[in-house]
Amino acid sequence: MKIDSTTTTASTVSETRNRTTIAQPAAGAAAEVHLSALAAQLQAPTEAPTFDAGRVAEIRQAISEGRFTINTGAIADRLIASASELVGSQR
Repeated sequence: MKIDSTTTTASTVSETRNRTTIAQPAAGAAAEVHLSALAAQLQAPTEAPTFDAGRVAEIRQAISEGRFTINTGAIADRLIASASELVGSQR
């Protein structure tokens, strides 16, 4: 079986190129982007450092010595507050 693709390939490529044109913005048109309040907050520099290596070392030492205790009540309270805030912000 012989496949002859010389004429059909050239015409198919030409048709594909003609059909697939990418929409370009008008000359002089500027793209406008609006950020949400959350995006702006995430981009804003924070005053407090996000990672405290010294504190991590203290906690690691306390865990290894068996002195680290977990306050489950405080964790639960903060989790509930965070979930409530998230639900409130979506309304």
